[in-house]
Amino acid sequence: MSEQTKKISTFLTFSGNAEKAMNLYVSLFEDAKILSLTHFGEGDRGVVGQVMNGEFEINGQSFMVMDMEKQYAPELNWGVSIFVRCQDEAEFDRLFTTFSEGGSVMMGPEAVNHLRKVAWVTDSFGITWQLIWE
Repeated sequence: MSEQTKKISTFLTFSGNAEKAMNLYVSLFEDAKILSLTHFGEGDRGVVGQVMNGEFEINGQSFMVMDMEKQYAPELNWGVSIFVRCQDEAEFDRLFTTFSEGGSVMMGPEAVNHLRKVAWVTDSFGITWQLIWE
């Protein structure tokens, strides 16, 4: 079995803005890159030009994305979130500010127990992030 088939990835489904989300996420983290990107073409089941599938990495963690037609795309909710342990306060503040713009803050930022800052925020694409700075 190849290493590629052993890999576990988080799969994010969007309704037309997968590429924009992927580009934003990759721009926010130092160790992040787009690994692949394929768009729907003529004759494909999907909207021409939208993302058929894409893959990116943040700090070695793999994420897959795709666009679905709006009537078929699942609704996103905060029941599943991406947890980020920030390296410093500057990273925490930058991520929080970016994700909260056009999104919604569910909690924080605030100190919780031994953690200096904690926040739970849903970004403008509907993806929920839990941010901590220890």
